[in-house]
Amino acid sequence: MSLFGGGKYSTLRPEPTGHKMVIPDGSWVKCKNCNQTLYTDQLRDNLQVCWNCECHLPMTAAQRIEMLCDPGSFSEIAGELRSRDFLGFTDSKPYSQRLKENEDKSGLSEAVVCGRATIDGRPLVIGVMDFRFMGASMGAVVGERITRAVETATAEKLPVLIVTASGGARMQEGIISLMQMAKTSAALERHAEADLPYFVLLTNPTYGGVSASFATLGDVILSEPGAMIGFAGPRVIMETTNAKLPPGFQTAEFLLEKGLIDRVVERKKQRREISFLLEIFASRR
Repeated sequence: MSLFGGGKYSTLRPEPTGHKMVIPDGSWVKCKNCNQTLYTDQLRDNLQVCWNCECHLPMTAAQRIEMLCDPGSFSEIAGELRSRDFLGFTDSKPYSQRLKENEDKSGLSEAVVCGRATIDGRPLVIGVMDFRFMGASMGAVVGERITRAVETATAEKLPVLIVTASGGARMQEGIISLMQMAKTSAALERHAEADLPYFVLLTNPTYGGVSASFATLGDVILSEPGAMIGFAGPRVIMETTNAKLPPGFQTAEFLLEKGLIDRVVERKKQRREISFLLEIFASRR
């Protein structure tokens, strides 16, 4: 009866065991939209989609390729190309140091991975951008990898699919980064002249020079739900124009309504949708 002492409840404490629960780093994340705790293993099985609010969270290039392409079918194009600091650019740190840090962080050599693959046995050339590498900014190597991938597809008479995600041009490469808009667009024009299809899958976010070039040149443009797509961000536009923006401005759903996007496709249906497009465009040749 020692629970009651001095007219106050005593505190019951378990006997110390010497053990304490250890949760490994990276075992869970919070959804950026609803703050739901998401366990990484379950999130991976759900294709990086929050099961509470259906928010489509970022995927790596490797995860995208695994989700979309037939197992073992991917063969990289222009993977040997590497960015270099040809301007000797330094902001808060040298560009060369930024490149090394992003390589170590992401495990990638650049912000886009391109290659030949098949989807349900249908061959294509695919490029997938990865936001983890310097916000998937477009510099000389990103532009060159995409251009070489498109030129390979044109030469081999294959369709092209590019999965976009980018914050825009890579300022550390100056005007060279802006030239990639013209270079990639010219390659896609030659691809179109060969009567070959080009598909785009827009993911969150797709901005700047990428949205102003190859991201919006597709024969069919798909997007993930809720993706933010535009040239400049909403805050910059509001400050520049002093105008109130409409609800949902720059979301995939808003742009679908305005005609820029052809379909908004949730992640679990994207492979089937792209396979269908490959079949349709192949049948018309």
